[in-house]
Amino acid sequence: MNAPFKIDLWDVGTFPSRREEDWKYTDVARVLKGPVALAPEAAVASPGPFSELDPEGFVFANGRAWDGSNQATYVTNGGVPDVIRFVTRADASGWQASVGLTVKAGQSATLLESYEGQGNGYVAYVPMRIVVEAGASLERIVIADDAAEGVTLSVAEIRIEERAKFHQTVLTSGARLQRFETHVRHPGANAEVRLDGIYLLRDGRHSDQTTVVTHAGTDGVTVQLTKGVVRDQARGVFQGRIVVEEGADRTDARMGHHALILSDRAEVDAKPELEIYADDVACAHGNTVGALDEDALFYARQRGMPEAEARALLTEAFIGEVIDRIEHDGAREVVRAWAAERLRA
Repeated sequence: MNAPFKIDLWDVGTFPSRREEDWKYTDVARVLKGPVALAPEAAVASPGPFSELDPEGFVFANGRAWDGSNQATYVTNGGVPDVIRFVTRADASGWQASVGLTVKAGQSATLLESYEGQGNGYVAYVPMRIVVEAGASLERIVIADDAAEGVTLSVAEIRIEERAKFHQTVLTSGARLQRFETHVRHPGANAEVRLDGIYLLRDGRHSDQTTVVTHAGTDGVTVQLTKGVVRDQARGVFQGRIVVEEGADRTDARMGHHALILSDRAEVDAKPELEIYADDVACAHGNTVGALDEDALFYARQRGMPEAEARALLTEAFIGEVIDRIEHDGAREVVRAWAAERLRA
């Protein structure tokens, strides 16, 4: 899993299946039986989740940008957030689009990214390449709001340089099949990576958050925290791998995954991994999967709170630790409201 799987929606031979170890929980070939029909052109009328922060943004509608192309490469200006919307309005068809982004040396930028799906049986695939140059910083915040029968696959390859910072938070409500995959090439060299995630799943939805961070040099830091809430027959998948290559001494890498299962038929598959080939490192990972604290629920109800409201408040508090780590004030409040709405649905 140190290199992403290359997918082409028009070539069924590129669809990963459970025969690939890193895709055993998210079997694309089982769901997509043949090549995907090309989605038609679509218009975008409704605002996106980050529209209050940037009413325009860069929009891909069914995989097409404003000029009709299915790819964009740009250099961020820093300052105001960059907003990218991947909007799907399609049935039984799909699209793929690619994005390249560079944050120039010494700049600070925020990327607000949304996946907005309406339709039945659509497929969306987005490969991204991001470069954060020396001394620069990028905070990437992703909201994935797919339709119940949609399929979304997003793969981001991140390269950071010395003294750079890359911080990421991915929030998903799942789909028929959904996977957000992040690969980070970490140079060490006093660079810093934070990878966080939240999945809030209900009904029969599926979401897979997979990450790989490869430390290639000394004195690098990675911190990671993912939390999930699943109910009904939903399935959450977390796969996190941190690789410390030979010679990457004094690496500090810590990973945590924690999930709540709120029904007997829901499922969580968690696979945190550390691969360490260097000396003098501080690396650790933790993983817990359980139910709501019954004592806390009891005390809340004793104070007259309805059970549904008490459960919603406890789950909001559970995921709040991840939301609080978002640095951009406006984006943090958008995320908090988005998560609360889905927990109380």
